Amino acid sequence: MSQLLFEKHLPGSNSFTLPDIDILEVDPKEHIPAQFLRQQQVALPELSEVEAVRHFTELSTRAYGVDSGFYPLGSCTMKYNPKINEWAARLPGFASIHPYQPENTVQGALELYYEMQHMLAEITGMDGFSLQPAAGAHGELSGVMIIKAYHKHCGDERRTKMMVPDSAHGTNPATANVVGYEVVEIKSNADGLIDLDDLRSKMSPEVAGLMLTNPNTLGLFEENIREVAAIVHQGGGLLYYDGANLNGIMGVSRPGDMGFDVIHVNLHKTFSTPHGGGGPGSGPVGVKEPLIPFLPVPVVVKRDDAYGFDYERPLSIGKVKNFYGNFGVIVKAYAYIKALGAEGLKEACQHAVLNANYLRHQL
Repeated sequence: MSQLLFEKHLPGSNSFTLPDIDILEVDPKEHIPAQFLRQQQVALPELSEVEAVRHFTELSTRAYGVDSGFYPLGSCTMKYNPKINEWAARLPGFASIHPYQPENTVQGALELYYEMQHMLAEITGMDGFSLQPAAGAHGELSGVMIIKAYHKHCGDERRTKMMVPDSAHGTNPATANVVGYEVVEIKSNADGLIDLDDLRSKMSPEVAGLMLTNPNTLGLFEENIREVAAIVHQGGGLLYYDGANLNGIMGVSRPGDMGFDVIHVNLHKTFSTPHGGGGPGSGPVGVKEPLIPFLPVPVVVKRDDAYGFDYERPLSIGKVKNFYGNFGVIVKAYAYIKALGAEGLKEACQHAVLNANYLRHQL
């Protein structure tokens, strides 16, 4: 068991030797009022620099994380994040800029934002994206706010309920509740998938939509997802995709092609940015064409040969984050996607599914 710093304390131990100086010694009492003078020594341990460095270095080896080994957290599994992405985020052109700089001085950063919006749209099958949300639950909140704003714009404010399966990702019912929806639970069938009969019986003109993770938190792909989407859409609702398990389908299938209308993506789960105490995170929100006007502002757009912010979106749910999101995190995810490309992302997904099934058999 290591000693505490206070147990290593040795009065006068600082390892520094100062040269002789010809400055006269001054008594603080002659120049500083008594009420501001310390009456006793500060209760801090005295150690040499090398002792302090070795103490904290030894403590750091006790921390367990993605660089140490397999690291599960709830329904998430933290992955090793390529260190070259950290290098990319620290490039002066990214790390030394300020969000209030004039647009013409940060064209490189805006181009990255613009391309990232389009890459995420292509990967997920959506038509528009905002990179503002700061994390998964925040992206989820933004997406459900978009659903609510859409129904309000359509004059359909009677939709006060949100359906959530009993296998839902834990934040789903909490998010729906925060936005003001009454949560309606949908049962799972014997196979661990959504019970279609229960879904049909609970779909009504009061339901705004269904929040769903696919694969679900049991690790099962909702094989009837197109029928699920049809039931929700025929009832006038919208289908929300929680991107918590996107790593299990990335590059193989797309939520937009399954019938989902809104999605949030966890860059810190799927696209190699730090997660689980290594934050901050990022939870971009994407939508199909009819919902683009409701995305948070500003959205990065390209006008002629220049990039800029578009605030002129009267139906927008507004800003959901100060500035424009967690930029450094987005840079890391951008580097990851560019490095792997379409085939690399698909291969990463296939390896993830293979590893998960291997672990299941081992258990």
